[in-house]
Amino acid sequence: MKQLQRLQDTLKSLRFGETADYLPTLLNTAKKNDDTYASFLMDVMNYEQKRREEKKIERHLKWATFPYHKTLEQFNLSEQKSLSNKQFNQLKELLWIEQIYNLILLGPPGVGKTHLAIGLGIKAINQGYKVIFVTMGELIHTLKTEEITRKSQTRMKRIRNADLVIIDDLMFMAMNQHETNLFFHLINELYNNASIVLTSNKAPKEWGELLGDPAITTAILDRIMHRVEIIHLNEDSYRSYRMKHRTSIFEKESVTS
Repeated sequence: MKQLQRLQDTLKSLRFGETADYLPTLLNTAKKNDDTYASFLMDVMNYEQKRREEKKIERHLKWATFPYHKTLEQFNLSEQKSLSNKQFNQLKELLWIEQIYNLILLGPPGVGKTHLAIGLGIKAINQGYKVIFVTMGELIHTLKTEEITRKSQTRMKRIRNADLVIIDDLMFMAMNQHETNLFFHLINELYNNASIVLTSNKAPKEWGELLGDPAITTAILDRIMHRVEIIHLNEDSYRSYRMKHRTSIFEKESVTS
């Protein structure tokens, strides 16, 4: 037991904490299988590597700040007639992130834009990409408070270092000149360095109404639209799915009805 404890302490000193706790199981398995020293050592390394990868994914999922956890496997493509199987599979491959392509997901509220964006973000994290999710309102607030709060500074640092930035509900509110300038500078920083997924219920041609400044609007659009795929999610297909599968407080009839 003393030898086992010394081994565990040594592993912990080498920052192999997960493996130190699991060492008794690894030793018993090796003994049962008559493993060679090399085979046992490989099992130790593989276990530590696996746990580090899992913890890294857990950490990146936390940093992404998704409002909820919905995967692409939960996205009911059969109810979304405006997106083909081929297009969906191409999105899942994530080659567009390597090519630093942007995505604009358009459609009215309730058609699945945010679900699709989050699903792509979760898939990207599982493949080793750094992802950040932020609503437009949160983003503007964080940009405006970056110089005065450490929380906003940390948040903006992660956004600038991300491989994929998801901005939800773009253009849901009008912005003043200062906010528009801050947004432009961020887009300029991300340009050619990260892929951006934007969800919006307004087409790019309408963004100028809310951004205000025509020159800045053009500059923002130039950078976003340079390499972009625009996906229109129609209302009828996905909203009808929500209605068909909704729950109701009136499922049981009242005895007085």
